[in-house]
Amino acid sequence: MSARAKTKPGRALIYVALTLGAVFCLLPFAWQLRSSLMTMSEIFSYPPKAIPAEAQWRNYPEVFRIIPFGRYYGNTVILVAWNIIGVLFSNVAIAFALARLRFKGRKLLFALSIGTLMIPNSVTMIPTFIEWSWLGGLNTFLPLIVPSFFGNAFFIFLLVQFFRTIPFDYDEAALIDGASYPRIMVQIILPMARPIIAVMIIFTFLNTWNDFMGPLLYLNDSKLYTLALGLKSLLSSYNSYWHLLMAAAMLVVMPLVIVFFVGQKSFIAGLTMGGIKG
Repeated sequence: MSARAKTKPGRALIYVALTLGAVFCLLPFAWQLRSSLMTMSEIFSYPPKAIPAEAQWRNYPEVFRIIPFGRYYGNTVILVAWNIIGVLFSNVAIAFALARLRFKGRKLLFALSIGTLMIPNSVTMIPTFIEWSWLGGLNTFLPLIVPSFFGNAFFIFLLVQFFRTIPFDYDEAALIDGASYPRIMVQIILPMARPIIAVMIIFTFLNTWNDFMGPLLYLNDSKLYTLALGLKSLLSSYNSYWHLLMAAAMLVVMPLVIVFFVGQKSFIAGLTMGGIKG
């Protein structure tokens, strides 16, 4: 009983610290929500107002009137969907081959793929842009979709490390029963890797949804703009619709929050399971 009594004050301090940290992280989000329901004059009023005098809910539909925000949403959803398909198809196949098949040079290939993590994006940005220019991919979605079908070193690492923990007895039993390697991958291995798959989907969703540099480099036509570029269009040298920008930012952030809260258990489990075997 005395040991339990001693741990209570320490646990209380931990809870207090976590609560303060959560409040600190949520303050920008609350300030953004508050600003999205204000007029321009209220946002820049002094002293600052904590809450709007009257909630300006019309700011949200006004965003769709000022800019084609619905089109930007559709473009972003298309990119997210294709990137998730490409990431799942390529990384699962590559990781399965590196972890479950025995062939000469697989360790070298795995090391080379992991080595690409040390190459910064800024180094490959210009050569990649030149290549897509030669291929005629500028001002299309191709440069933002096709790379996802060629693997991601971080996802390959997570999958390979997890696949190695699965006993090879499953593969041998399935091969004796006449199953092919693609069938083993789809029907036996993948169901065990659901948390890792969830991590891949969440990371791909977040990275594609928030990507600004890629669309900025490759997209010139405003009809192809994504949400990140759409938000930038609300700011100009002549007019800045800050109240509408905050409302648009809320519309962009909410899907991210929903996806994380829905998949947080699988997300944490996947990160814990990945890399547990060297």
